[in-house]
Amino acid sequence: MSHRNARLNFHGRLLLVHRIRVQGWAVAHAARAQGVSRQCAHRWVARFDAQGRAGLHDRSSRPHLMPTHTAAEVEAQVVELRRRERRGQDWIAPELGLRPRTVSRILRRHQVPYLHQCDPLTGEVIRASKTTTVRYERSRPGELVHVDVKKIGKIPPGGGWKAHGRQIGKTSAQKKARIGYDYVHSMVDDHTRLAYSEILPDEKGQTCADFIRRAARFSSSPGSPASNGS
Repeated sequence: MSHRNARLNFHGRLLLVHRIRVQGWAVAHAARAQGVSRQCAHRWVARFDAQGRAGLHDRSSRPHLMPTHTAAEVEAQVVELRRRERRGQDWIAPELGLRPRTVSRILRRHQVPYLHQCDPLTGEVIRASKTTTVRYERSRPGELVHVDVKKIGKIPPGGGWKAHGRQIGKTSAQKKARIGYDYVHSMVDDHTRLAYSEILPDEKGQTCADFIRRAARFSSSPGSPASNGS
């Protein structure tokens, strides 16, 4: 594949060949006009003579022969051992006489999920990743909820320093006065994804406990997705 600073892409190579083979340009002149060396121009002309327009497309950089490539039988053993034992490359490699890095490449090549994405008992994928759409989810509403608190600085009436600059305030006391924080408490049901949030003055134990009680009442109230699905 051509990189972003390449002098020639497919159309540039086609123009180079057209100038040399059709318009009769000298190779050196055509190469200079397109900012490449004569050796580069000769290479593309020779490839065009041998393969036609198809020879001007990018080729894979993968070598034709790989003498040290791991045999397919060994790769199958690596994948099977991983699925059966649910162990990492540092354990699998000595068992099969391979290097850990080789085992890691084999697992990635066969798109075997990482151990931290799998259930340690069953081996099933329970966490979403960039290469899978499987999402860990409880089967019933209310079986599992996620609770979090976000600490956010308050903004004074009329806007803060982003709007008025760092020198906001008339007196030194006003400039140094601490406005405080708001605490956004949120609870999300794992099955229904129903979310409940409140802005509270702190994140102390009693405040959090009271919030969870109110969130539970909201989730179990008539008409909510959690109560309808239970």
